Amino acid sequence: MVTFSHTDPGTGEAAWTRSGLAVAPELPLAAAELAAMRFVVLAAHPDDETLGAGGLMASLVALGAKVQVLLCTAGEGSHPDSPTAAPEQLAGIRLTEFGTALAALGLKDCWTFIGLPDRGLASHSEAITRAVRDAVQRLPGDPESLALVAPYRADGHGDHEALGAAAAEVARQDGHALLEYPIWFWHWATPQDQDWRPWVRFHLDKPARAAKKLAMSEHATQVRPLSPLPGDEALLSPDFLAHFSRSYEVFAWTPAPEAFKRPYSSADAESVFDGVHNGAADPWNYSGSWYEQRKRALTLAALPEKSYERALEVGCSIGTLTAELAPRCRSLLAVDASGTAVHRARQLLDGWPGVQVEQRVLPGSWPSGTFDLVVVSEVGYYLPKEELSQLWDRVEASLAPGGTLLLCHWRHPITGWELIGDTVHALGRQRLGWRTAGIYQERDFVLEVLAAPGRGSAG
Repeated sequence: MVTFSHTDPGTGEAAWTRSGLAVAPELPLAAAELAAMRFVVLAAHPDDETLGAGGLMASLVALGAKVQVLLCTAGEGSHPDSPTAAPEQLAGIRLTEFGTALAALGLKDCWTFIGLPDRGLASHSEAITRAVRDAVQRLPGDPESLALVAPYRADGHGDHEALGAAAAEVARQDGHALLEYPIWFWHWATPQDQDWRPWVRFHLDKPARAAKKLAMSEHATQVRPLSPLPGDEALLSPDFLAHFSRSYEVFAWTPAPEAFKRPYSSADAESVFDGVHNGAADPWNYSGSWYEQRKRALTLAALPEKSYERALEVGCSIGTLTAELAPRCRSLLAVDASGTAVHRARQLLDGWPGVQVEQRVLPGSWPSGTFDLVVVSEVGYYLPKEELSQLWDRVEASLAPGGTLLLCHWRHPITGWELIGDTVHALGRQRLGWRTAGIYQERDFVLEVLAAPGRGSAG
C-alpha cells in the first residue's frame, strides 16, 4: 500500500489538467441507459461519496435512476488528536453531515449505515459483502442493469481499498457493473502513473456541479477546522479539494462481467450472422444512419496512406464500408462469415475492379498472402478471447512491414456477447505491441490505427 499523509504537498490539480485527463473518453453510457439502471454507491467514510461520485449521484437522481447509498463507518477516526471532540462525538456529527449532504444531492433517506469501525474495514469484508447484497436486493432487477459505485481498489487508503476490493468481488460474482472512484490517488499519484490511462470521464452539468458543491460544504468537519487548537485542523485542504471541483468525475469502469457472455465460437458464426442478415436487408442501417455515415467518413480519414496495394476487410457485412474503401485500394478482399451478407455485398460491388468478396469464418479460414492494410471494424467483440488472440496472430503474420491495422468498435456492451470495443482494442495493443499511429474516441465508438513495425519504424 502507498504511504502518504494528507499534509503532504501532493500533486496539484494543474498537473492533472496538463496530463490530458480532461479529454479522457466519456463513460460509454447514454442518459437513457443510465436512467434505466440501478446504482448502489458505497462509501467508507462520510464525504467519500460526495468527493468521488457526488456529481454522478446528482445526475442520476435528475435522470430518474434508482440509487441507494451504503455508508460503512461514521469516520470517527478523522481527528485522533482532537482536544475538543471525542470519537463518539465526531461519529454523531459526521453522520448528520452525511445525511444533509445526501439530501443536497437529492438522496434524502436513500442511505443505510452499516456501523463498522473507522480504519478497520479490512477485517470486515464478510459484513461488507452481506450489506452490499442486501442493498442490491432492495433494488430488484436484472444483475447486469445494476452498477456498484465504490472507492478505487488501489486508492492508497486501507479502508478505501478494502471496500473497493469487496465491491469488485461482489460485482464479479453476481454479474454487476462496477464504477470505482479515486480519492487519495489524485493526491499521492502523478500523471506519470499509468493506472488512470484507461479511466473514463462523466461530465457534470451545472446543476450537478452545484449540488456537489453544496453537498461538500455540508461536510464541515472535513473542510473547516473543528477549533483553532492543534489537532482540530481541517483535513481536506483547498489544493486537495481542487481535484473534486472539476466539471467531470473520473471512474475506473468495468462493465457487468457475466451479462453478455454466451456459448459461442467461430463454428456458430455462419448461422448466427445469417440470422441477423436474413432478418433485415440492412440490419445496422448502414445506408440511412448518420452515425454510420459519419463513422465511415472518420474511418477513411484516419487511414494514414492515400492508397494501399492489397487490403483485407474482416467482417464486411453487406459491403457498405467496402465500397468506400475500394477507391483507396488497388486490391481489396472483403470477407464475412454470413453467406447472406456476402451475397448482398457481391451485388453491391459487382463490377468494381480489384474487389473480391468471399465467405470466410475468421480467424480459422484466414486468406493467404500479405496485406498492407487490414481493417477490423465492428467485429472483434463477436469473438471469444481465445479466438480474438488467434486473430491478432493472423494479422501479425500477414501484415506487411509498416502496414496499417485499423480498428473501429462500438464502446457499449452488446447483449449476448462477452467483450466490448475498449477491451478488443486493449487486447490488440497488448498482444501486438505495435505503435499507435492515431486514435479517436467518443462516447459511442473508438477508432484506432496501429502501425506494424518495419520500414524504419521503431514500433
